[in-house]
Order: sequence, then structure tokens, then C-alpha cells
Amino acid sequence: MTNTALLQAEIEKSGLKLKKIADFLGLSYDGLRLKINNERKFNAEEIQKMCTILGIKDLRVKEDIFFAQSVD
Repeated sequence: MTNTALLQAEIEKSGLKLKKIADFLGLSYDGLRLKINNERKFNAEEIQKMCTILGIKDLRVKEDIFFAQSVD
């Protein structure tokens, strides 16, 4: 499960627009939005690309965002 709040914080910190991130991942804007909001799951390749474009290098941060056990 994706921790939406943490992911949105990383996106905001990066200064990138969702459209640019979606294009980089090969997704539509709406497809990315569905994944961010846990309506669809990110696959392994998308997680890796997302970490690349957002500059996430810390494995713990990656796990906290993309492999959260539960999200309030």
C-alpha cells in the first residue's frame, strides 16, 4: 500500500508536476493519480522510476512510501 501523504510530500519537495512524472512513468495523469491515491497499485518498475525521478535513494524512505502496512 502506498503512503499517499509521504509520496505527495516527496513530489512537492521535488517541484515536479504530476504530468511530467506521469509521462516519465509512461502513465496518463489520471493513471498516476489513481496509483498515488491507492486505487491502483504501483508495479516494481514504476516504483523504481518514481524513486529515480524524485531522487529517493534511501531504502527506508522507499519502503515507508511504497510498502506501508497501513495508512490512516
